[in-house]
Amino acid sequence: MNTKGFAKHYYAMLLPGFIWLGVFSIFPMFGIIIAFEHYNPVKGMLGSEWVGLENFRYMFTLSDTRSIFFNTIFIAFMKIIANLIVPLVFALLLNELRITVLKKWVQTIVYLPHFLSWVILGGIVLDLFSFDGPINGILSVFGLKATNFFASAPLFPFLAVGTDVWKEFGFNMIIYLAALTGINPSLYEAAGIDGASRMRRLWHVTLPGIRTTAALLAVLGLGNVLNAGFDQIFNLYNPLVYSSGDIIDTWVYRTGLLNLQYELATAVGLLKSLIGFILIAISYVAAYKWANYRIF
Repeated sequence: MNTKGFAKHYYAMLLPGFIWLGVFSIFPMFGIIIAFEHYNPVKGMLGSEWVGLENFRYMFTLSDTRSIFFNTIFIAFMKIIANLIVPLVFALLLNELRITVLKKWVQTIVYLPHFLSWVILGGIVLDLFSFDGPINGILSVFGLKATNFFASAPLFPFLAVGTDVWKEFGFNMIIYLAALTGINPSLYEAAGIDGASRMRRLWHVTLPGIRTTAALLAVLGLGNVLNAGFDQIFNLYNPLVYSSGDIIDTWVYRTGLLNLQYELATAVGLLKSLIGFILIAISYVAAYKWANYRIF
């Protein structure tokens, strides 16, 4: 067998991916030098004045910087916790369902929002929670006062987390269901013979059986602590909720592209990337230690 011929075909298959990676991920990294310059679009990146760490010093003097880092960590951390607990509980409930047809229908329905973009879902959510929307209509039936949900800064982070869970928990549930199928049925039979109730079997067989999967997802989620979801927040937020809903990515977008403060936006984005890289490295070390998971 000519292994060299096969190797050439494999490299040819990988070539488009490497080109995409180079054009859209590696080559643009040259632009990080803007974070160390007083950038002038006329002079370009190589001709602008070099200021070293001045942009980073200025960044830490801004009250907005502290606010966006807090909002990002708060929203992202709540998303990680909610996207671990809700899919796990729903997977356990769905796994106990014995009507196969109904089980498949429910699984398909809750999985569907994952495939829709936030451009579509954002419009749906805003309509649902609008002042004249169906949610306020239901509240009025119970005599409660109508609320402009997405104009309330205290409510916005929780609405962002709730809608993100609604979109993604069906996908995360699939992972838990796959882990549940890997549990040896003889363990349930042995527990039943010993007189264990359904709840005891759930506690002593099911949960230990998927413990590694849950730990792995929790550890890998650590790398997303600074990713609160630009596409979701951008489609849902407005100036009234900047104090609690403005995150790093949306702030960088407004500062860099709308306010033309390229060097400041690049400095914030670079700091986020460095912290994210460190967190990802820590998460993979922890995943290997606690869940025996490794990429290479």
